[in-house]
Amino acid sequence: MPIACHLYPCRSDNYGVLVRDEATGQTALIDVPEEMATRSAIEETGWTPTHIFITHHHGDHIDGVGGIRSTFDVEVIGNAADAGRLPRLTREVHPGDEVMLGETPFTVLDTPGHTVGHIAYVSAAEKLAFVGDTLFALGCGRMFEGTAPQFHASLQALAALPDETQVFCGHEYTQANARFAVAMDPDNEELAAHAGEIDAKRAAGHPTIPTTMGAEKRFNPFLRAASVDEFARLRQAKDNF
Repeated sequence: MPIACHLYPCRSDNYGVLVRDEATGQTALIDVPEEMATRSAIEETGWTPTHIFITHHHGDHIDGVGGIRSTFDVEVIGNAADAGRLPRLTREVHPGDEVMLGETPFTVLDTPGHTVGHIAYVSAAEKLAFVGDTLFALGCGRMFEGTAPQFHASLQALAALPDETQVFCGHEYTQANARFAVAMDPDNEELAAHAGEIDAKRAAGHPTIPTTMGAEKRFNPFLRAASVDEFARLRQAKDNF
């Protein structure tokens, strides 16, 4: 049976996601950026959380974990290598491990760069990827801790996923990312049209998430970077844009 996803906004520009395995009703929270917004999403859907999948240690992704676990009996899953900076975990995972949500397996993908302990959760069967702050629609996270070779390799690992993979990231940064992408490739009419569609979505109050891996391969300058040096140049240019 399929997976159902419920995206909800929180904080100033974050997204959280509730992910429900329809066969069993088991439900994961992908990070918990904010407790009260997450509680509202739980109430709206009627889905009782059973798991929390943590992507990385930044406060705007984990601040609500303690409040949620005070009410719900959840398995809190995160990267063993970064456990010292995460809320208390009930399961420490390593890259390549499989995490079951009901009948749906998710693979833990190592995606350092934004932080050194960042991981993503990928369902090959459902063609879903929860990528935190490694990859954004038309962008990528700031390189706070990792190196350019690490980050480039992480993005290439994500780019190897099928084009139809739905990609859920942690922030609504797409309009700003689109402006940068167009500035880097001003003669790309297809990219300009895509940027216009993003502006229309935001003007109507709609999220630009999820994106697809196919769209990101076509339009995201960081995924299109052919080398580590090109990625590093783009990341520095975006930092100063």
